[in-house]
Amino acid sequence: MKTKNPKNNTITTFDEHPDSRYGQVGTSKRTYFEIKAKASAIGEVIKEERRLALMTQEQLAEKTGTKRSFISRIENGHSDIQLSTLYKLLEQGLGRKISLTIL
Repeated sequence: MKTKNPKNNTITTFDEHPDSRYGQVGTSKRTYFEIKAKASAIGEVIKEERRLALMTQEQLAEKTGTKRSFISRIENGHSDIQLSTLYKLLEQGLGRKISLTIL
């Protein structure tokens, strides 16, 4: 998908957008953006799995020994979580299995 930039009349593709807005891959600004984007994506997965399990944030927090506010921060991408916490929420709390792939 291409969009026209009204400021300079150039065309930007979807793939070029992060480069122009957050810098090239490997820069600190781009790395920060990618970390936040991944945290947000993980939060969305947890939120969706919690909804599919018909659980409230409070119920998930009680089941995993955390606080509802912590679940909320994770689901909204406002908290970095450890891998062990991710496993605890998904496997212990929601009964889902998690698989990690490194590319």
